[in-house]
Amino acid sequence: MALEFLEGALKLTNLVLALVAGYLSVRIYSMSRRKDLLPWKILAVALLFFMVQQILGALRAFGLYTSPFLTHIVPTIILGLLILALSLQIHYTLTRR
Repeated sequence: MALEFLEGALKLTNLVLALVAGYLSVRIYSMSRRKDLLPWKILAVALLFFMVQQILGALRAFGLYTSPFLTHIVPTIILGLLILALSLQIHYTLTRR
């Protein structure tokens, strides 16, 4: 009984984490207006996809919705966006010197 309660609490905590990630990504995206902050805009989009991934995981855990297609595509998009943001940030840092 206690294990099921703990599992449910962790799932709900995951949903709160997803909402916080969505809020932070909107704030980051709106604050990065300069051209050299483009990697941060890309990072904000990756954070939105993280939010989607967390919500899909919670829906799957509660048995409401499952999609093996989305559970593989969304992390791939997140990884691609992270690589793009990191490489752009390295480029901006090296060209600024």
